[in-house]
Amino acid sequence: MVRTLALVLVGAATLAVGPAAAGSEPGRAAADKAVAYRATAPYQHHANGVRAGYKPDRYCVFDRAGGTGALGYPHFNHAHDNSTDPAKPTALFYEDDGRGGKRLVGVEWLVHDRDQNLTTDDDRPSMFGVPFKGPNRGNFPGQPVHYALHLWLWKKNPEGQFTTYNPAVTCLPGTTRP
Repeated sequence: MVRTLALVLVGAATLAVGPAAAGSEPGRAAADKAVAYRATAPYQHHANGVRAGYKPDRYCVFDRAGGTGALGYPHFNHAHDNSTDPAKPTALFYEDDGRGGKRLVGVEWLVHDRDQNLTTDDDRPSMFGVPFKGPNRGNFPGQPVHYALHLWLWKKNPEGQFTTYNPAVTCLPGTTRP
């Protein structure tokens, strides 16, 4: 595990060097991804994510719109709402590791829509050269209209690194919200 993590971090850091990193947008995106890898690496240990203020949802979230895939178990740190800092995602996504624990698979940034109007998007943020999705309605009572960007850093998503749901992530029977 430690060797794999070290290789991932070295690989991510390597993305940020070279001619592309000299200020161009692809170089900036690669550098920001390397920051996200380094910042979230400690959260590979579930307890570290919880200690860092990420509150676990007890339910596994899947695509209710009929698509395939899931987010896994979201863990939110609302102190990072409105962050576009690659080191401060709003949410971590974990999946069951098959041994009774949780494995980190992805992260999410969430930014509130300034005017709370679903029909305007003049304040849409972007990170990694990718625009956030939205504006979206809140997912629970009290959550404002927002933009979201998912990044599957720790588990490959066959649909794309920034796609909302990951078909390679599944929810075990009995773990989803009734």
